[in-house]
Amino acid sequence: MAIVGYARVSTLDQVLHSQMDELTAAGAGRIFTDQASGKLDERPGLAAALDYLRDHEGDVLMVTRIDRLGRSVQHLVRVVDDLKERGIQFRSLHEGIDTTTAGGEMFFVIFAAIGQFSGRLISERTHEGLAAARARGRLGGRPRSMNAERIETALELRAKGRTFEQIGKTLGVSASTVARAIAGHLEAVS
Repeated sequence: MAIVGYARVSTLDQVLHSQMDELTAAGAGRIFTDQASGKLDERPGLAAALDYLRDHEGDVLMVTRIDRLGRSVQHLVRVVDDLKERGIQFRSLHEGIDTTTAGGEMFFVIFAAIGQFSGRLISERTHEGLAAARARGRLGGRPRSMNAERIETALELRAKGRTFEQIGKTLGVSASTVARAIAGHLEAVS
């Protein structure tokens, strides 16, 4: 069983030495590091640590503090879920989390529940916000490129023999957008 440490500092002014010393003292045989914000998705040190652990079921990923993995709950849940699926244990020294114990195993269960709850909460809020916007007469999504006035212009140009491509260039949209708008308009009035 290998114990792999991961250390991260947010700025170049901070030093990794204290985290690395703690991880070494706690038994980490190999340590991967990053000097980047926890908010950033690209952290080559974490990616390398997770890749190294890919084929080592029963190994342990260890951090000094859980916020070293990331600052968002969603990202932490994804990482911890990935570890569990691969049979990799997790330890966070300052929080006393150790999934090699029964109490630590409960951490995985609670973390997964938090992740599901967080996802559902975001989804509910999104649906509520969209419903409230619709109630105020606001439609979601991008504004239509072909409003009634532009469709009228397109119809006039088409009646003068212009091609969809020529109309599209005039209106600053694609030929297929013009064709769809005209077809939709003609279908609606017939």
